[in-house]
Amino acid sequence: MIRKILIIEDEKPNADRLKRLLKLIEPDAEVLTVLESIADCIAWFTVSTENYPDVVMMDIRLSDGLSFEIFDKIQIKCPVIFTTAYDEYAVKAFKFNSVDYLLKPVEQDELQQAFDKLKSQSADRSVSSIENLLNFLKPRAYRTRFLLPYRDGYKTIQTAEVAFFQSEMKLTKARLYNGKDEIVPQTLEELEQELDPKQFFRANRQFIIHIEAIQYIHNHFNSKLKIDIKNNPEVEVLVSREKATLLKNWMDF
Repeated sequence: MIRKILIIEDEKPNADRLKRLLKLIEPDAEVLTVLESIADCIAWFTVSTENYPDVVMMDIRLSDGLSFEIFDKIQIKCPVIFTTAYDEYAVKAFKFNSVDYLLKPVEQDELQQAFDKLKSQSADRSVSSIENLLNFLKPRAYRTRFLLPYRDGYKTIQTAEVAFFQSEMKLTKARLYNGKDEIVPQTLEELEQELDPKQFFRANRQFIIHIEAIQYIHNHFNSKLKIDIKNNPEVEVLVSREKATLLKNWMDF
């Protein structure tokens, strides 16, 4: 049973988001505190031997370095769920008793799956960690085309032809660069797993956008961003404050 959770996160909006999500999925658990630096973590674990967490939510990039440095100074004797805006640390993360590795902004369903995994882990946690690591390292084959019903047969469209996918009225619509719309059977959640993340970005609950379809990105109120889609002036795509940094990092790589 998970009763005590420690959050290590140096950005207050991300820490507040985690606390809100944890309250939803683990309402009976207590967030012990939020630590913002490597130094704070070492000091806290040194004196908090009795009030020990059942799991640690740990950001990888902290104000004074990478959180992996914490493990060089102290031994953390509970599972760790790493969070970060970057996926470059996956291999190293799984060396440190990691239950899961979540990309920011952390979504409720992903956090729920991580806690479900934690609760179902066997005593031999190393086996689970190795399996998770191998899954991370497996080459991914991403979707390149769709086979769609057409008249009395079928036709294909290439993912490279799609400017964006939009969820509307419980249907998923693919807007092609030629201006035509095609209905695809997958949900945006399914497409998010199937499409190449270097080419497609989940902007919000309604849109997944191809990188070549982005014409301009505007600063919007409340630290949000607004995306202009090429040849689609009527389409307004807003990106939340939580995802704004992720979008900019994606566009800049």
